[in-house]
Formats: sequence, C-alpha cells, structure tokens
Amino acid sequence: MIKRLSTFIIATASLLMLSTGAFAQLPSPSYGLNLGNTFEPGCGIGCWGPPMPTQAGINGMAAAGFNTLRIPCAWYSHANHQGVIDPTYMAQVTSVVNWALAANMYVIINEHYDTGWFDASGFRSYSSRVNGQVVNLWTQVGNNFKNTSPHLLFACANEPAVSTQAGTNILLQYYQTFVNTVRGTGGNNATRWLLIQGPSANIDYTTSFMPPSSFPTDPAHSLMLECHCYDPYQFTQMTTDASWGAMFYFWGAPFHVSKQLTNRNANWGEESWITSELDKMKTNYSAKGIPVLMGEWRAVPKPAESDLTGQYITQNVNSTAYWNYYFHNTAVADGLSATCWQTDDIIDQVTGTVINQTALNAVRGASYPAPIAGL
Repeated sequence: MIKRLSTFIIATASLLMLSTGAFAQLPSPSYGLNLGNTFEPGCGIGCWGPPMPTQAGINGMAAAGFNTLRIPCAWYSHANHQGVIDPTYMAQVTSVVNWALAANMYVIINEHYDTGWFDASGFRSYSSRVNGQVVNLWTQVGNNFKNTSPHLLFACANEPAVSTQAGTNILLQYYQTFVNTVRGTGGNNATRWLLIQGPSANIDYTTSFMPPSSFPTDPAHSLMLECHCYDPYQFTQMTTDASWGAMFYFWGAPFHVSKQLTNRNANWGEESWITSELDKMKTNYSAKGIPVLMGEWRAVPKPAESDLTGQYITQNVNSTAYWNYYFHNTAVADGLSATCWQTDDIIDQVTGTVINQTALNAVRGASYPAPIAGL
C-alpha cells in the first residue's frame, strides 16, 4: 500500500510538473525589457540611435531588476544574396545573448520586421518562397544556438500583418515550419521554448482567429504565445494629431484634467480596457496551459507640443508612468510575462547606468508619481 501510494504521489507530481512547466520557462513574475531599435535596423546596429550594447550595459539591466531580455533581430537584412547570415552580425547577437544569460536573465531573440519579407505576400496564399526563407533562417539561427542554455527562447516573428481568419490559417502553416525546423536542429533546440505571434500581435485578432486548438504540432509541447499592446495608441505612442483622431495627453481617471486641455483626456482604452484585454489572454490561453508573453508595451511622454506646457507636461509624464505601472501589474496578476519596449532610454546600454528612474520604477510595477492636483 505504501509503495503504491508513493508511486501515485510521484506520478501525480510528474503530471503537475508537465501541466505547470509551461509557465516555468520565463521567470514569474517577469521584469522584462526590449533592446529596441538596436539589432533590428536593416541599416546596421547603431543607425537608429541605440548603440551596440556592452556587457556592462547588460549587467546594469540585470542589476536594475530585469530578468528577461527581448532582442528584436533583422537576420535577412544581414545576410548575403545566398541567404547566409553575416557571421559578424551573428557573433554580435550571440555576445549579447551570452552576457544576458551570464547575468541570470532569460533571453528572447526573434525575426523582427526586417524589411517585411515575411509579410510581403500579405498572407493571401501560401508562398513556398516565404516558407523556404523560414527554413533557411531558423536552420542557421538554430544551429548557432543549439547548445545554448534553455533560458534562450526563439520567436518566429514580430507583428505579422494578418487581420483575417484566412490569413491566420496561412500564418499557422509557416509557424509549423518554424517549429519543425528548430526542432530538427537538435541539441537544446529539441525542447527549447518557442514563441509564435498572434495575427498582427493583436489581442482581439488573436482570440478571434487563433484558438489553442489551431496551434502548430510540437513534439516538445513547448510553445508560447506572444501579443503586444499599445492601447490607446493615441496616448502611448502617437506623436502628432491625425485625421482619424487626436493625441491623448492624460490617461487614467486620477490624471484627467478639468480646467484646460480637457479634449486631451483619454476617452477610451483606460484601466478597465487594459484589464479586459489582458484578461482575454489569461482566459483564452494561460488558463488553458499556454503561457503568454506580452512582448511589447509602453507609454512614453509626448514631445514638445504647442498646447502642452507648464505643469501639464509633468501631468503627461506622470500619466505615462501610471499606464506603465498599471499595465505591468495587471499582466503579472493575470500570470502573463511582459517585456516593455525601450530604446536605450531607461538603462544605458553601454554603461549600465539608470537613465530614467521614474520610468524604471513604473515599468517594473514599483511606483509612479502622483497626479498634480487642481489641473
């Protein structure tokens, strides 16, 4: 009886490890950031501003409390006409990966927009050319990292330009090729965690068109889902008014103003919206055993605007900190992993020093400045 009970306990523990192992690949909670605009420019590292990181820079990120690093890459922009990836570029990415792993961080490398080759066919029909490029790229990347720590994850794409069920069905065929190719390179890639992106990395498109039952077949059962969120875009990223809508300067009930610039208060996409969107990822995926990464998110202050002056500038800055604080903590509460978007403006990628302590505190969900009363 005792022997049978022991066997049952061991078997049950093994099942629990299998059922919860999906959530063990990234730290929980995750405190993540992107090396944005660094490795993904087709014109080369540094041409969009952020420089090649150093080991000191990566160590500074880890020392500031970040445990997850997402590195957007542009492999084909750094390949020759035969599709062979430039060994110098491969070595640069590898260096940063190894520095981050040595600093006890988890690392995600992807194929970012990269001139749009993955999206060029519009996902209107299956393209053997695109499929062949997926094989070529991930064979090279896979072979380079096959013996690297399992704390490195591969992500197939970034924001594949899909907004229909038919397009998603085509996208999923390429994802199956991605999985097969990586698994076929062997080593740690046989079980390495792989990320696939929802259509346009959009939460609503993803929950509508890509249920768990549609995911690629993976012998390792180690697939994660990635989506992004910049809602409302008019507040988080928009830098000029457009015909379809104006910029928001103030987000969140505590930060709305009532004397001036009331037309700049957000009128959609506030706290309840963010909670609802992230809850969809929990209900449809993480609660069903599929871990989720919110791979990009962040609100940034507005640049100098003619109607944004004085204390209203501070209110906008504080309001963006509140958005970042709220998003991070809501994602954590829903059991989601998250890597905020940053472009060498929170931690210096060369020296590792903190550039913006307020932003750092907010994206890690620690604190945000209080709103200015009486505006």
